[in-house]
Amino acid sequence: MISATGAGIRRYIVAGPWTLGYLVVLLAVHAGMSRTDPAPFVAWASTNAANLTTHPVRALLASALVVNGSLLDGGTAITLWLGVGVALWWVEARHGPARAAAVFLAGHVGATLLTLPVILAAIGAGRYPEDVRTAVDVGISYGAQAALAAVVVALPRWAWVPWVGFVIGWPLLDADWSGLLPDFTTVGHLIAAAIGFALAATLLRRPRRTW
Repeated sequence: MISATGAGIRRYIVAGPWTLGYLVVLLAVHAGMSRTDPAPFVAWASTNAANLTTHPVRALLASALVVNGSLLDGGTAITLWLGVGVALWWVEARHGPARAAAVFLAGHVGATLLTLPVILAAIGAGRYPEDVRTAVDVGISYGAQAALAAVVVALPRWAWVPWVGFVIGWPLLDADWSGLLPDFTTVGHLIAAAIGFALAATLLRRPRRTW
């Protein structure tokens, strides 16, 4: 039993060193934030409309280092442990670190930037309140969501529909709605999922490495 566990840990480390290193950084940043008042940093790192106007690159980079909330709550279990720790690791193990980083960054950056015009249009139409421009919007969840969507290619065909339903459905469970329009973070998660599915059909169609 011990040798099997040790072999599994070694396999995880050898097959996904980039993902493991990223997890270590995320946990270290989270531990550091827990010892101080994180509010000023979170406000600066949020990828909201105001920050994307003043310091977009720094906000996007800093946001990708933040696990927003408890490490044990439901959303974090999906994004950090399942999305990064499992899904992103699988992408790296199967396709290499460059493609794993591409999947995560496409979700993190792409969904953030594509959600921005939705936010601005919804504010202009009165669907979102004006203070959404400066709302807290920080963390790894868009990148993790893209990784969750991308691993659909690892599943047997009979599991594709349930998995797609899970990836799309979990952000909708706690969504706040303005008519037919959900809150902006739900919009971002749905866009990130679409990016991940698109990459699964293109970038990840065939493996590039073996364990």
